[in-house]
Amino acid sequence: MLISLVVPCFDEEEALPHLLAALDQATTKLRAAGHRVERIFVDDGSRDGTFGVLKAAAAARDQDFRVVRFRRNFGQTAALAAGFSHSHGEVIVALDADLQNDPDDIPLLLEKIDEGYDVVSGWRKDRHDATITRKIPSKVANWVISKVSGVHLHDYGCTLKAYRRDVVEPMRLYGEMHRFIPVYASWIGAKITELPVRHHPRRFGRAKYGLERVPKVILDLLVVRFLSSFSTKPIYVFGGFGLISFVLAFLAAGLAVYYKLAHLKDFIQTPLPMLTTLLILVGVLSILMGFLAELTVRTYHEASARPTYVVREVVAGGQGQAQPCAESAESSA
Repeated sequence: MLISLVVPCFDEEEALPHLLAALDQATTKLRAAGHRVERIFVDDGSRDGTFGVLKAAAAARDQDFRVVRFRRNFGQTAALAAGFSHSHGEVIVALDADLQNDPDDIPLLLEKIDEGYDVVSGWRKDRHDATITRKIPSKVANWVISKVSGVHLHDYGCTLKAYRRDVVEPMRLYGEMHRFIPVYASWIGAKITELPVRHHPRRFGRAKYGLERVPKVILDLLVVRFLSSFSTKPIYVFGGFGLISFVLAFLAAGLAVYYKLAHLKDFIQTPLPMLTTLLILVGVLSILMGFLAELTVRTYHEASARPTYVVREVVAGGQGQAQPCAESAESSA
């Protein structure tokens, strides 16, 4: 089996020599176990000597060691997407370059893949990070994501994960969406599990992310929730909001008429008539937006010829063996 190790890097000049040595050892063990291994490093617009270290490492190793260099910093999601795109392995393993993930845990992830899982997510059970700025926000975010998505994991933010290629290949990742790959995978029926992995204290540099990442994750979670439920029928959310507005408008109008008939207040003495008008306008606009969204979705499907379903395998009579199929689904776009 060809294993692709994907490592996004951003200003990790000091840590890379140690990581390269650790990955060389891990690669030797994997090859001794009968696997073929390729390593893809993505330099995410580093401002230090990261690319120089990677370029020298590539010159000293075989052709299965590749470096992808961005023109500027695009973020971890883009770096992982580029690594996935430039890899060829049947199984892709992603890990951080800061030495906090342990390459010796890679065989443990692969064992779970061999058991039939499609996505194996690392869980930094004993995490060595700042409590207030990293661990507490992470625990809250993981709890919220699990509740909203229905995919219950302890550690969405751990980069150390193993994926089958046919699961991640159809995905298009944007923003901070890399942490939601298990959610995307669950949409197409992938089998997901979680495995405790080692987590080491940071030895070099500083963390690239802090509390400023929280609002981005929240907004991305809203997008994920919308896509999971309404990506092929947006009229349900826009039209539903419009119908609620119409119901509230009817109640406001009824209350205004009651005040008038009961001689409690005239129409000009209460904001209810204006509220009724506003709610009707909001309802009409919401439904019209739903129609436009439906046209956009249908145009997208017809223009891209992408199916709204995923076929796992096709069994043909007389062959005696299932044929795997990796059609993409709109929900994974």
